[in-house]
Amino acid sequence: MLKYLKKYWFYALLAPVFMVGEVMMDLIQPRMMSNIVDNGVLGLNNGNIGDMHIVLTSGIQMIGVVFLGGIFGVLSGVFSNLCSQNFGNDIRKDCFQKIMSLSLEQTDKFSTGSLITRVTNDVTQVQNMVAQCIRGFVRTCMLFFGGIVCMLTLDLSFGVVVLCAFPIVLLIVLFFISKVNPLFLVLQKKLDKVNSVMQENVTGARVVKAYVREEYEKNCFGDSNRELVDTQLHVLVLLSYMMPLMNIIMNISIVAVIYIGSVRVQGGNTTPGNVMAAITYLTQILNSVVMLAMIFQNVSRGMASFGRLKEVLLCEPVISDGKGISLTSENLRGKVEFRNVSFAYPQSVGDGVLKNINLTVFPGETFAILGATGCGKSSLVNLIPRFYDVTEGQVLVDGVDVREYRLSELREKIAIALQKSELFSTSIRNNILWGRENASQQETGHAAQIAQAEEFIKAQPKGYDTLVAEKGMSLSGGQKQRIAISRAVLKSADILIFDDSTSALDLKTEAQLYEALNREYKDVTKIIIAQRIASVKNADRIAVIDNGRIADCGTHKELMETSDIYRDIYTSQLKSGGEQGE
Repeated sequence: MLKYLKKYWFYALLAPVFMVGEVMMDLIQPRMMSNIVDNGVLGLNNGNIGDMHIVLTSGIQMIGVVFLGGIFGVLSGVFSNLCSQNFGNDIRKDCFQKIMSLSLEQTDKFSTGSLITRVTNDVTQVQNMVAQCIRGFVRTCMLFFGGIVCMLTLDLSFGVVVLCAFPIVLLIVLFFISKVNPLFLVLQKKLDKVNSVMQENVTGARVVKAYVREEYEKNCFGDSNRELVDTQLHVLVLLSYMMPLMNIIMNISIVAVIYIGSVRVQGGNTTPGNVMAAITYLTQILNSVVMLAMIFQNVSRGMASFGRLKEVLLCEPVISDGKGISLTSENLRGKVEFRNVSFAYPQSVGDGVLKNINLTVFPGETFAILGATGCGKSSLVNLIPRFYDVTEGQVLVDGVDVREYRLSELREKIAIALQKSELFSTSIRNNILWGRENASQQETGHAAQIAQAEEFIKAQPKGYDTLVAEKGMSLSGGQKQRIAISRAVLKSADILIFDDSTSALDLKTEAQLYEALNREYKDVTKIIIAQRIASVKNADRIAVIDNGRIADCGTHKELMETSDIYRDIYTSQLKSGGEQGE
């Protein structure tokens, strides 16, 4: 935590300095009030005749002290907020950067809801803790010790009250803090769950509505929210017991001071003004203990949140950069090779997804992968850009193991379009420019033409500048897929992967897309995953995957002659109208 505060040490220093000034003004005021009462009102030093001049001058001085203390307080607040807010800004950005560097298996482990809670609520809790520590500790400690010193200078007898009250107050504070502290981590986890349910229902709203499950999801959210409320209520109830007890001790202590003060006044050992000042100091002392208890509560909650943030910040990516490679020769660009590759998802049970895959895709080749749902097609291509690492064997790009590349270096070679097209809440143009942000308008339009997207884009209200709703909800499935394909095409990578990214396109549009790709990008290696034989039959080669293994590989014609699995797929699609002929 200190490394984030070092940058703002000047603010962190000025805030408590000005707080010292504010507290000193608070400690001066009871003395001034004592002077007004004893000399201005009662006239103890003037034959019991009041002096209005003392009242006025001391009153003006008190106003000045209050005003000066207010200025110190404002400046202390400004500098503490400058420190805490900048601190929070830095730690939030570092957390987000770390999340972006984590592998898919790590983000799945944390869960989206938990990561959102950590970057938002947990950072806020830590910010509040920093602000409290910079100002609160200084204020409470000065009020406590300064109040005791000032009170004892009035009359040592008042110290007996503090000596009796302080241990009782301290025990009450320690008891409740010890009960509340463990609940803060539980509270944040309950908030994680609420955010996860919320995130799932917002992103899956169409499915919820389609299956009329609003009431069920409402109950799920209600259960999660009730757990959060119950935990939070438990914390607040515990703390609500503390304040009345503290007030009882405080009132008893004030009564004790009044009693001792009256005895001392009757004996001529102190004055009524000193008794009033002692009551004020006692209130400041006991209030400082209450404030310290609240600070410890915030610190406890902040430390629990910081521990959760540390889990993210100290989490090393499972998939990290290799040592980097020198540029490969031109005739190797786009070559992909799988050597004895096996793969299983982390923490999965049973057999792996892929088993002993041996396969070579040559530069410029259009290579198709076909197979039943869940056979491992997407898992296979996810190993190329290192979304996951192989369990056994090697994946090579341009003759080099992908683990030897720097991740940015490897992924610059690859463009990928997924079946679930991820679009962002910006213009259509900017969504396409994710492929290459410095591309010209002409290049952007050309990519859209190849993806068969230009016609519908120009029909939009503002053409390429039309804003896309969150997750592309304002577009149809086919439109989203064509924008995603445009983005991949614009990147001009050596390897172009279509992971069932044409599933929402009609056969005519799909055929026009592949025709344009083969015409314009002859030297680019194209790997196509598809469910329909019509999508892959014109590929240079087709691999048929069955139960995580390559069952057959060849051209459409060869597979029709030699592969029982391929013929079964072809026949089933022919009967259902998915294939129009060989």
